[in-house]
Amino acid sequence: MKITFNELRQIKDSLPDGSMHKIAEALGISVETVRNYFGGHNFKDGACCGIHVEPGPEGGLIEIDDPAIFNMAIDILREYHSDVE
Repeated sequence: MKITFNELRQIKDSLPDGSMHKIAEALGISVETVRNYFGGHNFKDGACCGIHVEPGPEGGLIEIDDPAIFNMAIDILREYHSDVE
């Protein structure tokens, strides 16, 4: 799966408060690893998370090896926005 870095950041920025913790808890990973997935760089407290960045326009192209975090984020957004009228 490929997405631009800017698109990935837009997803992250659209998530409601507490989503990073919810994703981390559900997947049994650290919150810093989830943040790294969305562009963070804290590899002391978080792990690499299966994305590869290719430089380019819109922040570059992100190739996602493991879509688990991405899929949970999309599910949270769908749930969050279905409640908003």
